[in-house]
Amino acid sequence: MQHGIHFISGLPRAGSTLLAGILRQNPGVHAAMSSPVGALFTALLRQMSQENEFALFITEAQREAILAGLFENYYRDIQAEKLVFDTNRLWCSKLPALAALFPDAKVIACVRDIHWVLDSLERLVRRNKFEPSKIFNFEPGGTVYNRVDGLLGMNGMVGFAYNALKEAYYGEQADRFMLLTYETLTRTPAKAMAAVYDFIGQPPFAHDFDHVDYAEEELDARLGTPGLHRVAAKVQHVERQTILPPDLVRRVENDAFWTDAKRNLRGVRVV
Repeated sequence: MQHGIHFISGLPRAGSTLLAGILRQNPGVHAAMSSPVGALFTALLRQMSQENEFALFITEAQREAILAGLFENYYRDIQAEKLVFDTNRLWCSKLPALAALFPDAKVIACVRDIHWVLDSLERLVRRNKFEPSKIFNFEPGGTVYNRVDGLLGMNGMVGFAYNALKEAYYGEQADRFMLLTYETLTRTPAKAMAAVYDFIGQPPFAHDFDHVDYAEEELDARLGTPGLHRVAAKVQHVERQTILPPDLVRRVENDAFWTDAKRNLRGVRVV
């Protein structure tokens, strides 16, 4: 790709949609709340594995070329004009592959205290009280405890993303990895974006933090979760009281490992 590619990853409801919405103001950047590339990437990996007997005829070099071609062809219409940010929670678990495919690529992971991620998702469920969500397999029953258990499971929406985040944070490719906290992005967006541009080695852009207003309403409707990928026009931090029971908050209150400098063994940049 002539202008290159970077990646946005991290925890759900931790600011990746907001970051994409802000980046979209820059005419030299392509960004969105997510893309289908991650799912296609994993599907290709599986089809080229030994599960498929014809993998015998696919060399390691061919695998790499096919995966690189996925990005090349998906972004074919914009890659010559813009810097691409592909967004998917999967990318934190694929840093070795991304480093091999795109040696200059950087990964920005958006993070937030886990209980606020859970609180945000629970609020969506309660707001859409007559619409079961795909997040919970369209199951209309259950309680906040069932939903939190599902979200925090190894393959849950939050649990998988959290474990992938730790894998990247402590992994060998941590030098191409930056954590952007929800608090910095919403309280001091100018500082956050200056750090983003500095991290990827691009000149800063004068963003309008009072008029972002980004949403993917059709996708959210298909997910049965209207508002999942919607950000308000003005970037600001809004204080609120959690709707989670106290025992659920206590369950995850010590999980924000990125706030402990002693655990930052590889010197990951945390903004």
